[in-house]
Amino acid sequence: MEKIIVTGCNGQLGRAINKELAGTGFELINTDVFEGEGITPLDITNVDAVVDLARRTKATSIINCAAYTAVDKQESDVDLSYKINAIGPRNLAIAATEVGARLVHVSTDYVFDGNGTRPYIEFDKTGPVSVYGKTKLAGEEMVKQFARNFFIVRTAWLYGDGKNFVKTMLGLSETHDELNVVCDQVGTPTSTKELAKAIHFLLGTDNYGIFHGTCEGNTNWADFTEEIFRIAGKNTKVNHVTTKQYQEMNPQAAPRPAYSILENYMFKLTSDFMFADWHDAISDYLKELL
Repeated sequence: MEKIIVTGCNGQLGRAINKELAGTGFELINTDVFEGEGITPLDITNVDAVVDLARRTKATSIINCAAYTAVDKQESDVDLSYKINAIGPRNLAIAATEVGARLVHVSTDYVFDGNGTRPYIEFDKTGPVSVYGKTKLAGEEMVKQFARNFFIVRTAWLYGDGKNFVKTMLGLSETHDELNVVCDQVGTPTSTKELAKAIHFLLGTDNYGIFHGTCEGNTNWADFTEEIFRIAGKNTKVNHVTTKQYQEMNPQAAPRPAYSILENYMFKLTSDFMFADWHDAISDYLKELL
């Protein structure tokens, strides 16, 4: 039986991975920074602890769902950002190589500068502008340097079981008649359910490399919010505002990419796996949530 270490198992993607792989013949070794029922405590910034766990469990794969994702905090918390987002993946890569395991590492659209005019493919030049983006790119480089067999999957605008944009908007709709939402940042809302399916697919292959993994299609935050409210039957008005206008009302420390559309080019070049359209994915998500 394949044994898979899942880091960040309490996060949105970690939970989706557990649902996707339940009953499929994999033995999951769930880890997180906090101990809990069925959870092995693991600090991925401690290389000895990571290697020891991989050896003891004889893991055949490692799925890294752990990350420091609070993008604004990281602008003033650079050391911790590098420890979690770069050193953590390095340690997991070292451990994977040590025991002959494969590594799935989840990355982000923030590794690009966000000034694109067409969907980014895996072969495009990176150029992060935020601390979060820089440390996530450093994590990718660590994986490429220290892991032998790896999948790096970049995703964007993720939502699932946990705190996310969709739930925040639904919560605000309960107490607000109207909301100001940015309309000049474009990307693809992606459900953790769809991303977990993609990771499950990759685990059944030797198709190693860097992949973009988002739902199909694209939108902006304001239109996405309107679609959420339409499906959920909410009457809250969405005011379309620019990033500049929003920043004046709600200053943010980290710059947000204006263009975050990723093309799942490697999936399409090398396999027949397809993500769902973002409209279908959010509809599916809200049916389960509501």
